[in-house]
Amino acid sequence: MHVQIVLFDGFDPLDVIAPFEVLYAGGTASDGAVTVELVSAEGPREVVSGTGGLALRTDAALDPHRAGLVLVPGASGRVGGPDETPGEDPAAGERKQDESIPVLLGRTLKTPLPGLLEKAMAHPQVTVATVCGGSLVLAMAGLLEGRYATTHHLGLDMLDATGVHAVSARVVDDGDLVTGAGVTSGLDLGLYLLEREMGPRIAHAVEELFAHERRGTVWRARGPEPVGV
Repeated sequence: MHVQIVLFDGFDPLDVIAPFEVLYAGGTASDGAVTVELVSAEGPREVVSGTGGLALRTDAALDPHRAGLVLVPGASGRVGGPDETPGEDPAAGERKQDESIPVLLGRTLKTPLPGLLEKAMAHPQVTVATVCGGSLVLAMAGLLEGRYATTHHLGLDMLDATGVHAVSARVVDDGDLVTGAGVTSGLDLGLYLLEREMGPRIAHAVEELFAHERRGTVWRARGPEPVGV
């Protein structure tokens, strides 16, 4: 399984590094059956995060035909107020410090990323995963309507407003779409993806290596609906 983790300007570093380390360790534990690279919509470049100017370099362009798993992180910045909407871009053509998360996420819509993610979502052999606000990137691009997904708890209403069935869960598995909630859920998402794709023994070995036990029940649209709770 080849994993491409997508970076965009203003990304949240922990959304990227947590699943990267988990999946990379899964590759080691599986004798190379999992490979991971950082990509962007534009190709190899230095991408500046939304946290203190921290930058990472991507190795290639996002290419759904090369990937078995495409993972989209969220953004890092101010939470933003009700007057700051995803479509608003007060810094058009100019980067500013302390930008809001809605503005950073909305800016991705003006890049080639939505078109590439649409191809990934349509590819029958590709699973798309997200951490935190990554699901909002897909949702704002109109790619998640009618799907089950989660995001950071502060973004669940926004996710729901795009026509997504927003679920307040740590990890939501909707088949070829697997989404994680808040920032640290990237660890749990990565471990779950290893278990789902490589088996529980590989996932358990990585879990022990990182001294981290997965949190929460992975939510799926299966079984009877609960009543009285």
